Amino acid sequence: MATPIDLSPEERARPGAVTDPREVLRLGGAPLPLTVPARLYVCGITPYDVTHLGHAAAFVWADTAARVIRMTGVETVVARNVTDVDDVLTKVAAERGRAFDEFGLTQEYYVERDMAALHVRPPTHSPHARHHVAHVVRLAIALLAAGAAYERDGFVYFRGAGVAPGQDRDRALALLAENGDDPADPSRDDPFDVPVWRPSGEGDPAWPSPWGPGRPGWHAECAAMALATLGGVVDVLAGGADLSFPHHAYQVAMASAATGSAPFARRELRAGTVGIDGAKMAKSAGNLVLVHDLLREAPGPAVRLMLLDRAWAQPWDYRPDALDDAAALLERLYVAAGRRGDSPAAVAEVRAALLADLDVPRALRIAVDAGGDAARQVLRTLALQ
Repeated sequence: MATPIDLSPEERARPGAVTDPREVLRLGGAPLPLTVPARLYVCGITPYDVTHLGHAAAFVWADTAARVIRMTGVETVVARNVTDVDDVLTKVAAERGRAFDEFGLTQEYYVERDMAALHVRPPTHSPHARHHVAHVVRLAIALLAAGAAYERDGFVYFRGAGVAPGQDRDRALALLAENGDDPADPSRDDPFDVPVWRPSGEGDPAWPSPWGPGRPGWHAECAAMALATLGGVVDVLAGGADLSFPHHAYQVAMASAATGSAPFARRELRAGTVGIDGAKMAKSAGNLVLVHDLLREAPGPAVRLMLLDRAWAQPWDYRPDALDDAAALLERLYVAAGRRGDSPAAVAEVRAALLADLDVPRALRIAVDAGGDAARQVLRTLALQ
C-alpha cells in the first residue's frame, strides 16, 4: 500500500505543490479528476448596467471553485467573457448617446470594481465578443460543414431540435423568446433553431462575413470565445442558474457539434437564483440589490461570505439581516483564526468539506470550532481576508 503524502500547511499552500492524491474535487455529485491546467469558463456580463447580487453570486462561486482547485495544487485557467455585442447593450448605449463599445467599457469598469471588492480574482482571459467576431464566423463555417447549421437570407441557423430533450416544449420555447430569440420566425426549419450569425440592420454593429455584413448570435459568441481561449473541452462551465436553458444548452451543443468532442463541459456549476420575497432578482422586476450599495454597509469579505454560506446550487432570498449575520460570522472566524492551534485533522476536514461539492457551510463550522490552522485555511482558500 502506498504511503499517503504528508505535507505541511506551508508546502500545501505553495503554488503547484503536489498534494495528497486522494484530494479530488467532487462537483455536481461526481468526482472531477483534473489534469493541468484545469479550465473554467465563466459566462460573464453584458455591460449595460451595474452589478446586482445575482451576478455577484455566480462570479463569487466560480472564483471559489477555482480557488479550491488551486488549493490542491492544480494550475487553473479561468476565462470570463464580456458580451459586448448585444442588442440590449446597443439600444441602451444609443439612448445615452454613446457608442456601444465605449459605453460597454465604462460599465465594465464598475463591474470589475465591485468584483475586486468581493475578492474575485481577475480571470486569466477576459474575451470580449467584439474581439472574437472572426471566431464566430469560423464557428459558423465549422457548423455548416458538420451539417449542424444552414444558411438562409444572410442568417446562419444552428439546428437546435435536439437541444432541449426532456423539457416541456412550450416552456422551452417561451424561455427562448424571453431570452431575445424568435421561435415563431417562419424562415427557420425548426422553432428551436437559433442564429449563429445574423444580418445587421440600421444602427446595429456589423462585421463582414461570407453571408454578408452582420453580427453574432448570443450563444455562438460564448461558444466561440470558450473555444478560442480554452480549447475544445472545459472542465467547468459556470454561471447563474438562469443560464441553464437556453444559453448553456446551446453553447455546449454548438461547441460539441463544431469540434466533434463531447461533452464540451465536463461539469456545470450554476449558482442558485437570488430573489427577494420569492421573486427572482431582475432589472425588469425592479427589485435589484446592487453590490455597490451593499459595500457601503459592510466590507467586501462579509458580502462574499453571505453569498457563500449555503449550497451553491440553492436558490435563496436576500434579506437585509443576512448581511449582518455574515459580518458576525466573519468576525467569529477571524477570532478563531487568531487562536493558537495546529490540528492537521481539522485542516484535513476543512479541505475535505471544500472538495465535497464546495460545502462551505460545513468548512465554516469546522473552522470556527477548531480555530487555528483550520480557520486560517478557510480564510485563505475562500479569500475572506
